[in-house]
Amino acid sequence: MSYQVLARKWRPRKFSELVGQEHVVRALTNALDTGRMHHAYLFTGTRGVGKTTIARIFAKSLNCERGQSADPCGECSVCTAVDEGRFVDLLEIDAASNTGVDDVRELIENAQYAPSRGRFKVYLVDEVHMLSKNAFNALLKTLEEPPPHVKFLLATTDPQKLPVTVLSRCLKFNLKRLLPDQISGQMRHILGAENLTYEEAAIGELARAADGSLRDGLSLLDQAIAYGGGALRGDDVRTMLGSVARGQVLGVLDALAAGDGERLLAEATQIASYSPDFGSVLDDLASVLHRVQLIQLIPGYRAEEGSDDDQALPALAERMAPEDVQLYYQIATSGRRDLALAPDARTGFEMALLRMLAFRPGDASPTGTERSNSHTPAPVPAPRPAPARTEHRATPVPPATVPSPPRNAAVSSPPPPVAPAPSAPMPRDANGLPVWEALIAQAGLRGPLGLLAQNAVLREREGQTLVLALQPVHMHLAVEPMVSQMEERIGQALGEHIRLRFVGSSADAAVETPAARAAHARDMAQSAAEQAIEGDPLVQSLKRDFGAKVVPQSIKPIVDSRS
Repeated sequence: MSYQVLARKWRPRKFSELVGQEHVVRALTNALDTGRMHHAYLFTGTRGVGKTTIARIFAKSLNCERGQSADPCGECSVCTAVDEGRFVDLLEIDAASNTGVDDVRELIENAQYAPSRGRFKVYLVDEVHMLSKNAFNALLKTLEEPPPHVKFLLATTDPQKLPVTVLSRCLKFNLKRLLPDQISGQMRHILGAENLTYEEAAIGELARAADGSLRDGLSLLDQAIAYGGGALRGDDVRTMLGSVARGQVLGVLDALAAGDGERLLAEATQIASYSPDFGSVLDDLASVLHRVQLIQLIPGYRAEEGSDDDQALPALAERMAPEDVQLYYQIATSGRRDLALAPDARTGFEMALLRMLAFRPGDASPTGTERSNSHTPAPVPAPRPAPARTEHRATPVPPATVPSPPRNAAVSSPPPPVAPAPSAPMPRDANGLPVWEALIAQAGLRGPLGLLAQNAVLREREGQTLVLALQPVHMHLAVEPMVSQMEERIGQALGEHIRLRFVGSSADAAVETPAARAAHARDMAQSAAEQAIEGDPLVQSLKRDFGAKVVPQSIKPIVDSRS
């Protein structure tokens, strides 16, 4: 008998065998046991988390010869036919290969016929988001009102690409990415059943490399077993994956904690000798830093027991400052992202480590030895005076490029931002209300807030509430959180707490809005510009002598940039 890969051999055949999707199993189990089943289900999630597996188990539950239930027997001819992929009333369609409308029309035509063997004809459409627009349109009517003997099970890794009309006709279940502990637990179960020896370190490496997909994890497990000649060893798995031992990552952090650049480079060179995936090494570094930070900031948290490396984390947490851990984590994740931009992966990796060392706060001693908890603050150069400008804008600096201030240093914190007071009294109309255009400018209402304000008219004031008239066509703009943001901005401009209330207005009121007046001013300027061009002697001469024509759309009024 030919070898069957682990992902297929150990594919769940009952809901009870599924790993990590309890929320979906519970809903489907209740539906099957009570008979309250929908006609269309949509299963979403990343690859290898059980979308099509759940759909096949559901098809068995519907058609099992011993009766419809959430626990199919797995032994009758229907159950065995489904497991072997030859049940005639379970039609599996790969939408990635059958995207056209003709494929869907054939499916719809066959749906009207009764099932051949089972109670229900089940259509399993995998990667349904790959269907064309015309194919979706052809499917919609049948999807909404299918024959009573038909169930649709749709699966996709990209639900955002599905039309809303399809989503509204399905019960949607989001399948979760599996945690490393869930994947490693299933691996141990399989290895025990297969009578294969393994090391815990190897299981941990494979579970992390699976990236939330049990199928990917079992494929890697197959590969690792073959690589190790039937045994599963940590060193073999790390070599296969291009990863490094946890102890080597801890060596890097230990050198950083000591501020020892020479040892840091030696650790990086040793890691490079294994020809690893440097992105994975930075991921491991970030993972260890995360656990170090948990030990530092969460009372009662303890590192997981199991490996000798984990016992070193509490000691490392004592030697590193919490703010340094945050900085190193930020550099590790950004360095992972920037590896593709480096001259080569090793250079990018070493530069990330050197960046951690460079931005590490100064040491207590000039020799660069390990810091104590009460080290002296590093000298901070005086800031260079900026040239005088009429407006100052703060330029954000990525956290990975700015050193955190040394602990115990006397650093004066800037005061919290305060809304500037109006430079001049707010102009008001005859009724004492603020002039709306001036208030918009003073409050700095731009973007979506400016669009809402420019299409409104200030009608009256009722205590602390400003009543704004808005045409029905623009009422959709007056929603949260925009209204709250506008209230805050206007309140800062007026120096008091303000509430806003929007009311409908007539079409005639539109001429009073700032947007309408601005549009009228633009039209007048455009008309004046066109008249000036038409009356220009040179233009008249060109039209008369050469038959030239003026293209109206090419005429633009001159706008004073100082206004």
